Amino acid sequence: MMSTIPVSSEVVRVGIAQGNVVRAPQRISTTGLGSCVGLVLYDEGQKFAGLVHIMLPSAPRENVTNVCKYADTGTDWLVSELTAQGVSLASIRAKMAGGAQMFAATEQASEVMRVGPRNVEAVREALARHGIPLFGSDVGGNAGRTIEFDVRTETMSVRTALSGTYCF
Repeated sequence: MMSTIPVSSEVVRVGIAQGNVVRAPQRISTTGLGSCVGLVLYDEGQKFAGLVHIMLPSAPRENVTNVCKYADTGTDWLVSELTAQGVSLASIRAKMAGGAQMFAATEQASEVMRVGPRNVEAVREALARHGIPLFGSDVGGNAGRTIEFDVRTETMSVRTALSGTYCF
């Protein structure tokens, strides 16, 4: 899941249900955020950042083969990866994007089809459990997103087909 952190200004791409950690001057990005959530955790002082591309709110109780796929285990994994790099839990900040409602839901299937909103709720719960403040988010709606996080500037750029690109 995680590779060695090279020193260059490249953009490290994170696939669906994957995660990675980078250090400035690198940037980290992911595409295809519909109902999925892209969660970035970063440290201001040491200039580390990590991203997980979360597909679902919570992992099954047993036999989790891909921890990055789920909000609960993916957040835990990312915190662990950053602290393994020497980052203090108290210095970690968060930004996230995604969690769109991509499918129309009938009343009967409404909770099952609310994957995006449930992902956002699960990420917020996981951040609260770790005491990590959320410094920015672009969630909800019904459009897919691509995100890129610049570790040097701590800026997340969000691109959608409908709204163009903006940063926070």
